[in-house]
Amino acid sequence: MSIWKTKSLTQLLGEASESEKGLRRTLSSRALIALGIGAIIGAGLFSLTGIAAAEHAGPAVTLSFILAAVGCAFAGLCYAEFASMIPVAGSAYTYSYATMGEFMAWIIGWDLVLEYALGAATVGVSWSRYFLELLSKLGVHLPHSLICSPWETLKLSDGTVIEGGIINLPAIFIVVMLSLILIRGTKESASMNNFLVILKVSVVILFIVLGWNYIDQANYHPYIPANTGVKGQFGISGIAAGAATVFFAFIGFDAVSTAAQEAKNPQKGMPIGILGSLVICTILYVLFAHVMTGLVPYYEFVGDAKPAATAFAKTPYGFLQTGLIVAILAGYTSVILVMLMGQSRVFYSMSNDGLLPRFFGEVHAKFHTPWKTNLFFMVFVSLFAGFVPVSDLGHMVSIGTLLAFVLVCIGVMVMRKKMPDAPRSFKTPLVPFVPIAGVLVCVYLMYSLPQESWIRLVVWMIIGVVIYFMYGKKNSKVNNQ
Repeated sequence: MSIWKTKSLTQLLGEASESEKGLRRTLSSRALIALGIGAIIGAGLFSLTGIAAAEHAGPAVTLSFILAAVGCAFAGLCYAEFASMIPVAGSAYTYSYATMGEFMAWIIGWDLVLEYALGAATVGVSWSRYFLELLSKLGVHLPHSLICSPWETLKLSDGTVIEGGIINLPAIFIVVMLSLILIRGTKESASMNNFLVILKVSVVILFIVLGWNYIDQANYHPYIPANTGVKGQFGISGIAAGAATVFFAFIGFDAVSTAAQEAKNPQKGMPIGILGSLVICTILYVLFAHVMTGLVPYYEFVGDAKPAATAFAKTPYGFLQTGLIVAILAGYTSVILVMLMGQSRVFYSMSNDGLLPRFFGEVHAKFHTPWKTNLFFMVFVSLFAGFVPVSDLGHMVSIGTLLAFVLVCIGVMVMRKKMPDAPRSFKTPLVPFVPIAGVLVCVYLMYSLPQESWIRLVVWMIIGVVIYFMYGKKNSKVNNQ
């Protein structure tokens, strides 16, 4: 039994042919760009921008967004090639199974929990902050002990600072509600997705346009605050640390790569969809961050998990703040739903391969959903959303996703070496330079994250390796064929 045994391309394409029955190539380049924008814009922009500015980059958080976008572009091109070859559920997990073998597939599947499950928890905490702001405007105030995790400092809109509570109940509430919806099999329709894209983009543009004339230029000086003597706290290293933090804001562009089999012209449409959505979102993000740090001095965002609302309150359009909050909440809700769904799909794929217990692959007889997996992650995500600070969650999501991107970039080079003649409807340009650049940028961003994030990543991976050798290796369908 070899831990490096791969799934053959023939086997994977057979799975793909089963999964794509009834699908047609209907997605234009414009539709792929809309898909990418809808998946990308979420919690990272509305919440983590303030954290990155206050703790790492200051007004230069705009440069952090550009650096993060460059890393995403390199990785996105590699995702596109894999998606055109292996259009199967499981994303990076499946790609690794075909190139680097079962053990590396397990590693990346286990790592994806950090992207999807903890990503859902991160957005859940951000959702709770804006939800509390909405309740405050309606005259409803929850006990402080029920709106903040034990190790978190939270600044409320009235200036009150909470130094740790007991549990973040609103974050748990939204995770539980959406998990129950997923169990029942409710899916977002295409029209709903398009509506949410328009809503999200409109909110960002509205914020930029209305806030632009009220920028205080004094807030941009110094543009790059001097380093405090600690790596990652302002200065050049702070810009990199800020990029690693706001990297979370770009997570989701790989949704474009999974639509390769439905693109009218993958060779043309995939790079346009991936890079087009990244360019548009980067421009919006940079302008958004520029306005936000221009309206409010960056150091005032310390402990503020709803910086967009705080900044918007500085304009004469404060009466629109409630509408802004509702729109942000709607956007957050869709992101949490997609992340919870993505997590269940990865574990469903791993269970079908025998690497996880059948428990995770069982489908509800009535609703036809992996309901036990959804229940499991409802509890798992709720615990993190209820008890872990949002900054720690954001760093864990970023380091986990960056590791996945590194492995996908390496996988493209391995696949080119092992299967140079395999059919590809889209090819990553300038191989090996683009994948190597992707690896270098992503590793640099990982290096820029706090040491605690690395320790947590190592501990998480050790737990995963133990589970693989105790269960996955023995029950692997590929190894037992």
